Amino acid sequence: MKTIDELLAEGVAGKRVFVRADLNVPLDGTTITDDGRIRAVRPTIAALAEAGARVVVASHLGRPKGTPDPAFSLAPAAARLGELLGTEVAFATDTVGESARATVAGLTDGQVAVIENLRFNPGETSKDDAERGAFADQLAELADVYVGDGFGAVHRKHASVYDLPARLPHAAGGLIATEVGVLKKLTEDVARPYAVVLGGAKVSDKLGVIDHLLEKADRILIGGGMAYTFLKAKGHEVGISLLQEDQVPAVQGYLKRAEELGVEFVLPVDVLVAGEFPDLKTKAPAHPTTVAADAIPADQEGLDIGPETRKLYAAKLADAATVFWNGPMGVFEHPDYAEGTKAVAQALVDSEAFSVVGGGDSAAAVRILGFDENAFGHISTGGGASLEYLEGKTLPGLAALED
Repeated sequence: MKTIDELLAEGVAGKRVFVRADLNVPLDGTTITDDGRIRAVRPTIAALAEAGARVVVASHLGRPKGTPDPAFSLAPAAARLGELLGTEVAFATDTVGESARATVAGLTDGQVAVIENLRFNPGETSKDDAERGAFADQLAELADVYVGDGFGAVHRKHASVYDLPARLPHAAGGLIATEVGVLKKLTEDVARPYAVVLGGAKVSDKLGVIDHLLEKADRILIGGGMAYTFLKAKGHEVGISLLQEDQVPAVQGYLKRAEELGVEFVLPVDVLVAGEFPDLKTKAPAHPTTVAADAIPADQEGLDIGPETRKLYAAKLADAATVFWNGPMGVFEHPDYAEGTKAVAQALVDSEAFSVVGGGDSAAAVRILGFDENAFGHISTGGGASLEYLEGKTLPGLAALED
């Protein structure tokens, strides 16, 4: 896999370099609420521009279903990228149309442009190879060289991720190189004890990674909405908490395998509950109560791990040498349910472990909750991509960058 350093050494001055970035940032209207992914790809774009390349940045944002939708425009991301680069960034209002062609043609050496959301074109995500390939052909007309640096999308067999590199000389950007290097530390010659913290809403999203990590981890801590399927699998009442009833047998199987392998599964011992989901817009006080994890009332919903669980999880992380964390412990967007996620983040900060925070929600949480990103070993930009890598899957976007 050619690196961007090798590409820069060959010279890119005057060349149109297509950078497949991941600018899929959360928006509140047109306001970016977390610019972490833009900041992560900035070094690659800046290095190319400083070397005299004419940089064409492309990305998806959200799921606009193959048609233009102003709610998913990349215009705010382009503006923020310009602020971070300290220079004007041109913006094309389409992907491969008249605006894109004119914008790219108007670039001079060292200038940067962003084209509109790739998913505004149905060819980007099409499952039909010919349709996807046709869109990749159009994208290829905008560039001389391809740089893949959108790690958050490399698990997708999409035109700009998988098909386009085959049509242009290509290299991996600095962000992808860093992400792959970090993930290798979680899968090859891992420093032990190795603890994994998994949260988020759905246990079904994490089954593959649990299956793979059972062979590698020393202990697995469970929180978030997925914890209630685990508690149900242990025979506990979970009230009106988020539950994937159909996954209970699979979870029971993993718990049994973990016991056989000597892997410690750590579940909540207490949880914060309420009769309804909190209002995340007004952040009105929710007045939760704390109950034992095996005593959730039938009319209550678990929304965060409780104080005893926070202490337990901090203790289980204190001696770890390696930690992978994916998924918040509760509804961290509301202050009444943020303490569990905050406690896990603080435990990683306090430990001497090589800590990797993976997943958009986890990465956003540490920033929103006021933690210094440099206090963690690595904050990943790829949620699904990181999980699929840890599952041992071949990622199309990485395979496409191999020589």
